[in-house]
Parts: sequence; structure tokens; C-alpha cells
Amino acid sequence: MLNNPLTRRQALAATIAAAFLPELEAGPTWLWGGPVVDCHFHLRQGLDANYVHMEGCGVTNALLLSRANAADQVHEMQAKYPGTFAWSASTDITKPDAEEILKAALKQGALGFGELKFHVAADGPELRRMYALAGEMSVPILVHFQEVDHFAGEGKWSSGFAHFETMLKAYPKTKFVGHADAFWANVSADYHDDAAYPTGPIKRGGITDKLLSDYPNLFGDLSANSGNNALSRDAEFTRDFLKRHQNKLIFGSDCSCTDGKGGGISQNNNPTAARMAGKCVARETLTLLKQSTDPGTFRKMTWENGHRVWGIPDMVRRAQG
Repeated sequence: MLNNPLTRRQALAATIAAAFLPELEAGPTWLWGGPVVDCHFHLRQGLDANYVHMEGCGVTNALLLSRANAADQVHEMQAKYPGTFAWSASTDITKPDAEEILKAALKQGALGFGELKFHVAADGPELRRMYALAGEMSVPILVHFQEVDHFAGEGKWSSGFAHFETMLKAYPKTKFVGHADAFWANVSADYHDDAAYPTGPIKRGGITDKLLSDYPNLFGDLSANSGNNALSRDAEFTRDFLKRHQNKLIFGSDCSCTDGKGGGISQNNNPTAARMAGKCVARETLTLLKQSTDPGTFRKMTWENGHRVWGIPDMVRRAQG
């Protein structure tokens, strides 16, 4: 019966297909056990640079952070890699037309504001305008808080985080996403703006921990050396912290390596973040999260929370293969 050449080829094809069927049914192979969305991923030059980093570190999707005037480049990337990238926009918030520029970005597909990183006070008029706008437009706002220079003359960014609670009270409809040095250093109660990245055991009762517990409109961006440093200081505290705030914490990398494996210059050559030299921040933080949580909590922080906070659509298509 198998003497017919066509029948023999059909039988061989069926045998090969059957051999691969279990793998196909199992779906894609993920480095981290499931899809991962990087919610702090700065737009890079060229259509492929962001994707190269993602492929290298096992991230499936990303929220691109860029200036509002980069909308065309973002749209080109979204067209080339459908279902892969979402977008959050920023502009110079010290300019009088900042609100109009950000509103226009939302109409072009941006899902939020940020990263906002400017030499202004966290409770100053510039950021207050943005907080109010984010609340009005029902989108999240990602803010960089930093009190200690990384290099001489750098200056402070969104200064005054120790008193940021007043903003959470004043803008209860605004979804705030906290990020950077002061946000994460203040996870410990003994922090006094004396180091960019403090080390050693964490003293419970820190401002950040308290605010995450008390205010439903505050979320934490785990990205950069700042987030990784906070998670690396005290393993027992980290496990408890991640468990308690599992619905408020969002994975992001803010990584500057070129290939998702530590190539190039990590952390924009920040001299105070030398601990990340030659490393991919995404890989390092995902490893920490994997080691410190159960699978359900890991998925919340690396997938579900980011989608919920930013209202990210359609991105599950690529992640499902």
C-alpha cells in the first residue's frame, strides 16, 4: 500500500508532523516561564534596537517611553512588530504648551505620561499641572524622583519625595507610578537623602512602603539600578515586600545595555551604578523577582499589573505566539 511514492511521502510527512506536535501544542518557549512586558523601556535609535534588547533578555513586550514628538517612530515600530509595543509620552513640562502636547500624544496612541524627569519640585506647579491632567485624562503618570547627584552638578529631579503624600491626597483620581533613587531608597525608614543607592539591611516602616500600603493610586516601577538595588539589599524584607504589594509593583528595566545580555554601556555609564556594569538590568531584576516570589505573584508584576495600570491593548497577541 505504501509502494505509491506519493503515499510514502504523505506517510513520512505525517510521521514528522506527529513528532513535532507535542512541541507545537505546548506553545512558545519563554525564558521566564511566561510573557513579560517591560514597562520602562526608553525609545532607542533605529526601528530594531529595542527589539534586539528584548529578544536578548527574554522580554516579549514593552511600553516605550519617548518624547511626544517621536510618535512617527513609535508608529513605525508598532507596524513592523505588531502587538509588541505600547507607548507613553513626555514633553518639557516647564513649557506653557505642555498640556496640549501631551493631549495630542494621547490622541496619537500614547497610553500615559512619562517618564517625567525635570529639575522641578515634586509638589511644584509644573508637576501639579501634569498630575491634574493625568487625572482628567484617566492615564497614569510616571515620575522620576531623585535627591542625590550621580555626578557633580547633576541636580535634583522631582525633589521632595519625603513630602509626596500631600500630592497623593490632593490628586486621588491620578494614577502615580513612582520610579528612581529617592522612591526606592525610601523603602527603608532610615534613609535621609544621603546616598543615591544605599546598601545594607532595610529598616521597616519606610515612606515608600507606607505610601504603597495607604494609597490605592500609587504604584511602584521596579526598574533601573534603583529598583534592583532596593530588592537586593535584604532578601527577607524583599520577599515580604513583594508579597504585600504584589498588586502595586510593575516590572521595568530602564536598561541601557545593547543586547539584553549586558553588552555596551549599562545604566548610561552612571558611575554610582557600577554594580550593574556588564549586566542587563532586565535579566538581573527578573532573576530577583523569580527567586523572591511564587509564579502567580511573578506574573502579576511582570505582566498583569502593567496591562491593568496603563490599559495596554492587543499586546497578548505576540506573547501567545
